[in-house]
Amino acid sequence: MGSKYRLLPHLERVFAEIGGETAVDAFSGSGVVSYLLKVQGFAVTSNDFLNFPAVIAAATVQNSSVRLDQDLIDTICGPPADDRDFIQSTFDGLYFTAEDRQFLDSAWSHIDRLTGHRRNLAISALVLSAARKQPRGVFTFTDGTKYADGRRDLKLSLREHFRERALDYNATVFSNGRRSRARRGDVFEIPDTTADLVYLDPPYAPPSDDNDYIKRYHFLEGLSVYWRDVTIMANTKTKKLEKRFTPFAYKRTIEDALLRSFEHFADAGAIVLSYSSNAIPEAARIRDLLGKVKPSVEVIAIDHKYSFGTHVAAARRDVSEYLFIGRD
Repeated sequence: MGSKYRLLPHLERVFAEIGGETAVDAFSGSGVVSYLLKVQGFAVTSNDFLNFPAVIAAATVQNSSVRLDQDLIDTICGPPADDRDFIQSTFDGLYFTAEDRQFLDSAWSHIDRLTGHRRNLAISALVLSAARKQPRGVFTFTDGTKYADGRRDLKLSLREHFRERALDYNATVFSNGRRSRARRGDVFEIPDTTADLVYLDPPYAPPSDDNDYIKRYHFLEGLSVYWRDVTIMANTKTKKLEKRFTPFAYKRTIEDALLRSFEHFADAGAIVLSYSSNAIPEAARIRDLLGKVKPSVEVIAIDHKYSFGTHVAAARRDVSEYLFIGRD
């Protein structure tokens, strides 16, 4: 799930220039762009086809007043409310220490008693704790000891992480005077098709293989629902979830998926698409596709460095990130 933190200043300028009151973030991911739009005063519809990004957006974008009080944080970090052990038994010996896995079960014994945005905030803090604790933030491998480079995130227990992440999420809560909402669903089913601004940041289709977010983030997705109503592939080493098809992840289907997205939001004031130079199709082809819906297309190329991992020795790759801005 590519981070957009370094692109935020560029996006902020583009969004401010477009203006308006309503915005759609159709592939919300980490939620940072949805949150930026909220900060800029838009009423935001934040969407993702995975559950954990939708929960994060509900906690930070839709939520305008609710926070986790210290007593509740202490309760979640305290003794368990029941004797559940699903995570401990299912992921025995995988990813985290026995103490950390016990904490995840224990935390959920309390979260299951919460509703509304308190539940969303608690799940978000738990998900971010697991992502920070897991080296590289992805769950394609089960033994992170070779990435133990001394970083503080790897030294903290998940209980300690949760206390800090809960306060971090509390600090994001504010009201911009408009009603925003978060949803989980298919981009082609987003009902807000006439927003002043639509931001699209789909998975980038690689020249080979596919861009499978479930493979990387299956543990976070499962954790966000306590593995209810999902199917674990028990015969896999990582205990990953079944893949969910998205046409944006494959080179054979990406062009049609992009065009369908543009057509779905044809009545929006402006469409802004982020895409990478190391993916397909190429920039000229994307410009042609967007031009079928929006006659005026501007392309901005931004030098961007992607980090493949969060550890010290993580590989970095210089690419250009394109912003395609389509208007009538």
